[in-house]
Amino acid sequence: MKMQNSRHLKNLQESQNKSGNEKLHEACGVAGFYTDKGYLDTCNPAAEVYKNLIALQHRGQESCGIAVCDGDKITLQKGSGLVNEVFNSHELSKLKGNISVGHVRYSTSGDNSINNAQPFYGSFESQEFVIAHNGQLCNHNEIKKELEQKGYKFSSTSDTEVILKLLEDEIKNNPGKKVTDVLPVVLNMIKGSFSLCIMTKDSLIGARDCNGIRPLCIGKKENNWIISSESCGIDAAGGKLVRDVLPGEIVEIQNGKLNSLFYSSERTKQTCIFEYVYFARPDSVIDGIPVQSARFKMGERLFKEASIMADAVIGVPDSGVSAALGFSSASGIPFSLGLIKNKYIGRSFILSEQKERESIVNLKLNAIKTEIDGKRIVVIDDSLVRGTTCKYLIRLLRRAGAKEIHLRISSPQVVFPCYLGIDTPQKDELISTKYTIPEICEQVGADSLAFITLPGMVEVLKSFSDNAGFCTGCFNGEYPVPFI
Repeated sequence: MKMQNSRHLKNLQESQNKSGNEKLHEACGVAGFYTDKGYLDTCNPAAEVYKNLIALQHRGQESCGIAVCDGDKITLQKGSGLVNEVFNSHELSKLKGNISVGHVRYSTSGDNSINNAQPFYGSFESQEFVIAHNGQLCNHNEIKKELEQKGYKFSSTSDTEVILKLLEDEIKNNPGKKVTDVLPVVLNMIKGSFSLCIMTKDSLIGARDCNGIRPLCIGKKENNWIISSESCGIDAAGGKLVRDVLPGEIVEIQNGKLNSLFYSSERTKQTCIFEYVYFARPDSVIDGIPVQSARFKMGERLFKEASIMADAVIGVPDSGVSAALGFSSASGIPFSLGLIKNKYIGRSFILSEQKERESIVNLKLNAIKTEIDGKRIVVIDDSLVRGTTCKYLIRLLRRAGAKEIHLRISSPQVVFPCYLGIDTPQKDELISTKYTIPEICEQVGADSLAFITLPGMVEVLKSFSDNAGFCTGCFNGEYPVPFI
């Protein structure tokens, strides 16, 4: 394998200070592109994966990487920072091959060292492969200890490397077997959430955990195949969505054809419900549910469950806006663009002092006084986690002259941490575990506060798909996989 170190490699400790973040964060995004060698004069798979990753940037901003294979040699480049910081057209032109895999990362398992940047490269004898992973394993520590006892060395603290070493071990113990032969065995050994994008010298592979917790979908662009965490990545690469990878399914693209197998008979659909709240881009379709439409209907349901009279409805950018439009439609209260987001203040903005971190809302958001002054307003946000940002947001709206502020949240109260691929605060940091709704309302400074109910939210989502199912652990503590 040829490894290219990006000139943008930095200490990832300098690119993210998660202690100041209010929102929950998705772990990662994965992407893959396959074309037959005869079509390389019309497309560059690395560039197609780059487009896909740009669209998936919201799923991780700490690091990114792209790997390619020309049938003989695997080339891998990765670094810290955003996709357009790590890669440019000149560097992409050097990544030559007909198969490509990419990854954007926000750490949950493992620290934010550059050693944890993905994709990861693995090999045993003539078998070489690259793996990109979105999710979190519950039993990775146990498996890692077993592998270390066998003599395997780990260069990272990421649970993805555990999958990598398991594949190497199975290939070692089964001479003549390929990655695709041993992958079902490995996937039945690991527990937790995962969507995988794997590249071998002659194939592109996608796999999803038995509960379908983390999303993964398949697209086509003319005669080429695309794999992506979200359909918006397929759109960005100029492709069309074919379908989602099903829970417990492995898909392999080889010789221009897609083959499928299920590695387990125990399959359920329990998509992470926060994909529809906040994680996914609004233009994505996750497991048959259009995200924008779902958020709009959540806003409509929120008004039905917690109606209030007011002069204007405003949404907290970005994902609160869709629900605000739904709330406005159901209530007849005019929607107002009362908040403007500064898109040049990213999630990686560094502030050393707590007071500075808390006041970052003044840099990220600004109120439009003419839309707010003297009015009773309903503020719609997608979630309430710690409450810190919300408190300062309401102060901002008070300074802009809001007469009344009624806070409505288009997801239920977050009362449990997530063990399956979300960067969640500890339980004692979640505001809803410590205070009642009236107490939270007083703490953040609103005139009233209400959340959508979990049954109401699930009913909205199921109206789009009869066979929909969801992981709701962060709301009710019921996880599809026990945490080990």
